[in-house]
Amino acid sequence: MPKRPSATAALRRAWRKGLSTVTGQVLRTARDAARQAKRSASSDLVPDLVHGMRKTPAHPSPGLGDWIAGLASGRAGMRRFRLFRPSGVPVGERLPLLVMLHGCGQDPADFARSTRMNRLAARERFLVLYPAQSRLANPQRCWNWFDTESGRAQGEAALILAAIDQVCLLHGADRERVALVGLSAGAGMAALLATLYPSRFKAVAMHSGVPPGLATSATNALRAMRGSVGPATAAPAPASMSTSNAASAWPPLLVIHGTRDRVVGSSNAYEAARQWAEAAGAKPAPARLVQRGRRWPMTVVDFKRGRAVAATLVEIDGLAHAWSGGAAKEAFSDPAGPDATAMIWRFVAKRLALKA
Repeated sequence: MPKRPSATAALRRAWRKGLSTVTGQVLRTARDAARQAKRSASSDLVPDLVHGMRKTPAHPSPGLGDWIAGLASGRAGMRRFRLFRPSGVPVGERLPLLVMLHGCGQDPADFARSTRMNRLAARERFLVLYPAQSRLANPQRCWNWFDTESGRAQGEAALILAAIDQVCLLHGADRERVALVGLSAGAGMAALLATLYPSRFKAVAMHSGVPPGLATSATNALRAMRGSVGPATAAPAPASMSTSNAASAWPPLLVIHGTRDRVVGSSNAYEAARQWAEAAGAKPAPARLVQRGRRWPMTVVDFKRGRAVAATLVEIDGLAHAWSGGAAKEAFSDPAGPDATAMIWRFVAKRLALKA
């Protein structure tokens, strides 16, 4: 009479079969995604995962520090990122972290070269995280800040937060000293992140972006970018950013925008400042005109509650859709504007209790 297999042996065989099935599904999914990416001429994340990194992008700030590659994952998939770490940081030292969200048509290296933020980070000793949007998520590498109706925007925000957590855990970033910066689509995503997770950030800076709540999908994003959507006609804000408790705790906001921006209407700048001021119960102080040398002049308005600044609005006369004071010959970069990189650091450093 044949011997019956034990229950333990049966369970072991079932576990092995299940593991084999799951592994096969994962590999098939990766191969399918790689074929799809190859057909669309994309050299982005999935081919890199399947075939390995075929080339390493040039270090945008050679000699100033390390240009570290990383990968964050979440329910919205995976995103690569780059981290700039200044030279000479001893093991165990915790540094402030500035999160830089690039605009459409850019990648981390492009954004680093244009803003020259790494040069400032090397001098002032802070880390700079550059999450990278995938072409598979958006063909132009735009962060999908507008797509709150489907949940895609919130999913990408969670991925960026996962990258931040990873850098805090593995690379010595101080979780209590994190600030957000974004350009264009990156500015919209930075503002959304700040409203979804307000307790995680000490400050946020929007350069040429759209504030949250003015669009919920691609169909009304263009109207919002053109400034055709005002407070009275704005789409409802995501539930997680409409609660009074969350709104009252939003981190201080710096808004920088050009008066000649034909991509994102300058009315979005005032609307972003208005949102933050209303959330904090802040009122505008008198406007002041500032000009440094021959650079474009700017009008600056602080929105205050008592002595505390909830938002600062900087409108630059003559600036188009570009990083103000950015490196010459870089896309979306205007060297004739006042130095946005320095302005942002001065604003952020005060909130991080650092010398600016």
